[in-house]
Amino acid sequence: MTHAHQLEIQRLEHRISKGRKEAMKRIEGDEQLKAQFDALDSMVGVAETAAIALVSELALLPTDLKAKACCAHAGLDVRHHESGSSVQKPGRLSKQGNAYLRRALYMPALVAVVHDPAAKAHYEQLVARGKKKLQALCAVMRKMLTAAWSMMKSKESYD
Repeated sequence: MTHAHQLEIQRLEHRISKGRKEAMKRIEGDEQLKAQFDALDSMVGVAETAAIALVSELALLPTDLKAKACCAHAGLDVRHHESGSSVQKPGRLSKQGNAYLRRALYMPALVAVVHDPAAKAHYEQLVARGKKKLQALCAVMRKMLTAAWSMMKSKESYD
């Protein structure tokens, strides 16, 4: 790696750090956002970076939105393809929604599968039923998003 590349990486890391500090300053300055951030930060697998991303994406949604609609907004809903009686393809994620939400949930889901007994059991059950590992991980992401949306509205910690 050249010296110019190292300098650019350092600049980018500095900008990311500065952005994270600014986001935390805004979250700490708003009582409602702080309560939502603390609730999301209590989830297994969700740390400061993921909690900031989740708060920033979920806080803009209408509060009367149902969890199923929130999953559809994130593109984590399953779409089935059927045409008549002969074409019945298996369901797939729609990926029609907010890619930032999906990205913010990916790493926390991986961590939760290892460290959260409930997420691990759900993941292993789906894999045992024949689902691919990525499909099972996306199901864990959907479950985490449903819990995160519930916590955003109630501002209660993860149970």
